[in-house]
Amino acid sequence: MPPSDTPADGSQSGHKPFSASWYESLRSTLGESACKQLGYFEIPEPFLLSVVIPVYNEEETLERIVEQVAAVPILKEIILVDDCSSDRSRNVIQRIQEKYVDHTNSQIISAFHDSNRGKGAALRTGFAKVRGNVAVVQDADLEYDPAEYPRLLQPIIEGKADVVFGSRFLGDRPHRVLYFWHYLGNKFLTMLSNGFTNLNLTDMETCYKMLTFDALQSILPTLQQNRFGFEPEITAKVARRQLRIFEVGISYSGRTYAQGKKIGWKDGIQALWCIVRYGLFD
Repeated sequence: MPPSDTPADGSQSGHKPFSASWYESLRSTLGESACKQLGYFEIPEPFLLSVVIPVYNEEETLERIVEQVAAVPILKEIILVDDCSSDRSRNVIQRIQEKYVDHTNSQIISAFHDSNRGKGAALRTGFAKVRGNVAVVQDADLEYDPAEYPRLLQPIIEGKADVVFGSRFLGDRPHRVLYFWHYLGNKFLTMLSNGFTNLNLTDMETCYKMLTFDALQSILPTLQQNRFGFEPEITAKVARRQLRIFEVGISYSGRTYAQGKKIGWKDGIQALWCIVRYGLFD
């Protein structure tokens, strides 16, 4: 456990979290092995994390998720892509931009679609604006916790990974109990995807996919899927390029359809087609 004068995130007075001085202070107190197990590591300067958030009718949760992302003590650009929402999401984005204009570690970048094109299309728009060393996909619906970015980042910072998937089915992180058939469908799609990619992923459909800038640029020109087919497409393409892929266990607070969950059985059929399509051809 961290010493009594060390907050839960490992920060100490006078040290910026994940800075060289911060890590050295913890390493000298806890030891290198303990720091590694606790997820304490140094992020070399300069470093910028690009967080790409596709937005479609998320006015109730959008401001809260941006607050959670901004609270992560890493320099970030937060790229909000509104996919022609029919609610007040655009107004919320404008309010967020005004609120965070002078934020210490988070810059807001926005883009707006003139027609609804789907999550995959929104992500392509956001990816084209990425300037950071590493990019991560973040849904706006509060199902995934941005506080876990450092867990995802660690294999990349340590030089072990080019791509990291946050798995809802690994480890002992808390998970809301929801739909059995969704769980079974996810496991089936992941297994089928693994058969085509020769990977051993546990959660191909996860939102949390983190890529280095170079890895992202290697696949960005080839991305085609506009909706949820993005997940098997990007998985097949990072596998084909033999990028180093890691999985990290994450928490998950799934929402119900009454709370706005959008994916349905038609997206499952599309995912099947994309697994075969991109498993065979780029």
